[in-house]
Amino acid sequence: MKINNAFDISASALTAQRLRMDVISSNIANAETTRAKVENGQAIPYRRKTVVLEPNQSSFTDVLKAQMEGNSTGAAGVKVAQIQEDPSPLKPVYNPGHPDADKDGYVYMPNVDIMKEMVDMISTTRSYEANVTALNASKAMVSKALEIGR
Repeated sequence: MKINNAFDISASALTAQRLRMDVISSNIANAETTRAKVENGQAIPYRRKTVVLEPNQSSFTDVLKAQMEGNSTGAAGVKVAQIQEDPSPLKPVYNPGHPDADKDGYVYMPNVDIMKEMVDMISTTRSYEANVTALNASKAMVSKALEIGR
């Protein structure tokens, strides 16, 4: 494994976790948005979004085989496969005076649960911090190796 691969893997993870933080922040900011868009004259509430990650390599077996044969297939790491909307139902709230209320007086609120978003944010932040630690460890190893070689 080339030393650059360690940096590339950490960099891909940092990028992915940063995007997750951005999406979670957007979810929190839009937790009360009842009019994210309008279709056919009807207000459509914001829907919670999630980030789907996938490995850059096809499978662990392929990576292991390539490494054992001495073929460098480049860094593994992760990439964002897609940002998708959460299909869970919207929350109906009775508020007949709201401009987006339906004929029965219900306003459909976004399917964003602030507690769930905060838990996801903590998890994402910790993953980001772990990748920073891994990147710093790789830098320290390279630095130490260069000092020994002098």
